[in-house]
Amino acid sequence: MNIGVLGAGQLGRMLALAGYPLANRFTFLDTTGHPSAGIGDVMIDTDRRHLEAFLAKVDLVTYEFEHLPVSLVRAIEEVKPVFPSSEAIRVCQNRAEEKALFDRLGIPTPAYRLVEHADELEAAARELGCPVVAKSVTEGYDGKGQAVLRDPGEAHDAWRSINHPKLIVEAFVDFVREVSIIAVRGRDGEVVFYPMAENQHVDGILRYSIAPLPDLDDSVQQTADGYIRTLLDELDYVGVLTLELFQTRDGGLLANEMAPRVHNSGHWTMDGAVTSQFENHLRAIQGLPLGDTAARMPTCMVNVIGREGDPVAILALPDAHLHRYDKSERAGRKLAHVNLVAPTVDALLSKVRACAALLPDAPPPSFSFE
Repeated sequence: MNIGVLGAGQLGRMLALAGYPLANRFTFLDTTGHPSAGIGDVMIDTDRRHLEAFLAKVDLVTYEFEHLPVSLVRAIEEVKPVFPSSEAIRVCQNRAEEKALFDRLGIPTPAYRLVEHADELEAAARELGCPVVAKSVTEGYDGKGQAVLRDPGEAHDAWRSINHPKLIVEAFVDFVREVSIIAVRGRDGEVVFYPMAENQHVDGILRYSIAPLPDLDDSVQQTADGYIRTLLDELDYVGVLTLELFQTRDGGLLANEMAPRVHNSGHWTMDGAVTSQFENHLRAIQGLPLGDTAARMPTCMVNVIGREGDPVAILALPDAHLHRYDKSERAGRKLAHVNLVAPTVDALLSKVRACAALLPDAPPPSFSFE
């Protein structure tokens, strides 16, 4: 089957690598003019002149990032099956729509307000109590399009720096850790769940994801499973969906945002789970049985950001798996990730610290399990 992928970055690259053993072929449609997949058949189309040729080559379409014109995805749906659907993209592109969906489905979120002016931002900061985080309603990712206000008087500067006509303002959460749940829904409605991961970010960019969590109560995993299943069923979703959450001190979960695609916090599954998120996404969109999502052993994904370390030194670590994206170095750019696997959590954390020491500018991880 020839699978069309909207976008041509590292997520598309890893989808293709997972799909070749299934005899899949891949055609990427890059709308940015800067593809980096380095694999499959890449078509650059910044003005929709090649859309018809792209669709003639493929049997179905998926996507590796959600910042796509909804009109484009809807146009494709008129011609070929698209998984997940344009409705999932429409909701995930707009934080206000996303929060409204969470509210409607009874999925708890941090307290928030929508504002359309700097004065409204200041009033929301006073009402919610600083610090608050202000985010553009659309177009933000990896920490872009947002600002933290530690005093309502900072509202006008924050408004100018974000430079967007509508913002969502969220109260800070007294959370224990940031976590994510990744689930897969097949074309027949079957749903499988991966163990939850804990995620650590630096400057708004994911640095570490570790799973499964040794101190996570089964009820917390079940709560997360329930939230994401509700989203999957409501959207009649097909493929991998990711839900990022805050775990609070009382064990509760508050939804932050969702991503309608394979996700950075699921890269650990490539070497640490029976079936990777990439293979399961491809199974789902093709109507194949979904694979086992169980973790093989404790696993941690370490993102390589900005500058690459010495691959010889990294691969000398026992059970280290380096996944390079063949991209040039640039500050803040995701260049690769390392998956580390170990029989115990203590052994894994020791290995993660050793790996971090081999990467330029990588802060040490701060995981602490009780």
